Amino acid sequence: MPRKIIIDTDPGQDDAVAILLALASPAELEVLGIVAVAGNVGLHHNASNARKIVELAGRPDIPVYAGCARPMRRHLVTAEHVHGETGLNGPDLPEPTIPLQPQHGVDYIIDTLMAAEPGTITLCTLGPLTNIGMALVKQPAIADRIAEIVMMGGAYFEVGNITPAAEFNIYVDPEAADVVLRCGAPITMLPLDVTHQIQSTPERLEAIRNLGNRTGEAVHAMLTFSETFDLLKYGWAGAPLHDPTVIAWLLQPDLFEGRHCNVSIETASELTVGMTVADYWHVTGKVRNVTYLRNGNADGFFRLLTERLALLP
Repeated sequence: MPRKIIIDTDPGQDDAVAILLALASPAELEVLGIVAVAGNVGLHHNASNARKIVELAGRPDIPVYAGCARPMRRHLVTAEHVHGETGLNGPDLPEPTIPLQPQHGVDYIIDTLMAAEPGTITLCTLGPLTNIGMALVKQPAIADRIAEIVMMGGAYFEVGNITPAAEFNIYVDPEAADVVLRCGAPITMLPLDVTHQIQSTPERLEAIRNLGNRTGEAVHAMLTFSETFDLLKYGWAGAPLHDPTVIAWLLQPDLFEGRHCNVSIETASELTVGMTVADYWHVTGKVRNVTYLRNGNADGFFRLLTERLALLP
């Protein structure tokens, strides 16, 4: 039986690749729905981009919802400087033909979890945690019903990519991240410590372009656009590929290693707001609330990604 998942996302080129990887893996993953959140760009573009991606994958049956347009307490910070004005610059994808679902994304998450058997739905979060935090505030009973929350977010050993201390997804809505990490549901975190090892080098991108399908061409165009900023910033052979690690963890967890430890989010400090504080060495005695992943096998990851993308239109 495939694992039932809801993808919460702010696509974003790397989010798009994560969605495509999930949709290319129906034997393992059943995507119940996709919920957009404000993050990489504003909610309007993210909701449109999510629909473009499911259509690219030949899956217009996947419902797409719009969630929260701004963080819980803060002004929205976006990343057009990385992802372009639309959030999905690079490929020339047609405007979506499928409609956005009328229900608010937060209510969809709550209703779906409350209607399902407890422990049967996994939340895959690829952006700021606003929708999940709001769902937990509105209906705290969902915490006991979530099978697992698998999130791309945070950093400890690699520290920040939007400030010196904070990773983007956590920084955009640290209050929501704090709510989520305290909720008691099982959590696995794919931080920059892992994703900075998963680099989309020219050779890996070329292999995707050479798949000979529409999806491969689009993914190559997306990542060629979005990686320009990171190549300049880090000076590495390839840019980090963040969000697809969430789906790869569900498909092939042996590609990653880490440990169960306490993870907390800084919400007050002017200097380090949004910082992910991972007690990796267990020095505080605080409850261990997160499986915090630290290393990833890049060759194995890109082998999996390329094999799966080949299955799409």
